[in-house]
Amino acid sequence: MKITIGSDKSGYPLRKSIEKYLEEKGIEITVYGPEDAETAVPFYQVAPMVAKDIQEKNADLGILICGTGMGMSQVANKFKGVRAACCETVYSAKMCRVINDSQILCMGGWMIAETLGIAMTEAFLNASFTVGVEEWRKAWLENAKGEFGKLEDKIYG
Repeated sequence: MKITIGSDKSGYPLRKSIEKYLEEKGIEITVYGPEDAETAVPFYQVAPMVAKDIQEKNADLGILICGTGMGMSQVANKFKGVRAACCETVYSAKMCRVINDSQILCMGGWMIAETLGIAMTEAFLNASFTVGVEEWRKAWLENAKGEFGKLEDKIYG
């Protein structure tokens, strides 16, 4: 598995903790954003890098961290085929994969403590689209994903 991860200054401490966790698991990572806690790199410059990695299939999944997670999510979702979810709980991090097949987990470094961020990352990485849901819901979710793609095609051409 290959993960692309990025943060701005506000998300830097949480990003470093998650980087360490991923490296300890032997997961290959690509990192974007500031090199230290003092350097300011805007969320709107980092999010496109991670979104493009997902869009171009240079990574399997992505993680973006800013102050609230919302700015990163908004920017990443501007890229066709990218589904980024701003989450604040382990359950939402899991279910954004199971229900929405999100490829990017967005978190808020001002709101998510290190242990929670790592637990959310683990839940996100271990979940898969439609795994563990009822049979009727699987077909419904697969259809919804297809309809979402059609909507994107209308918007983006």
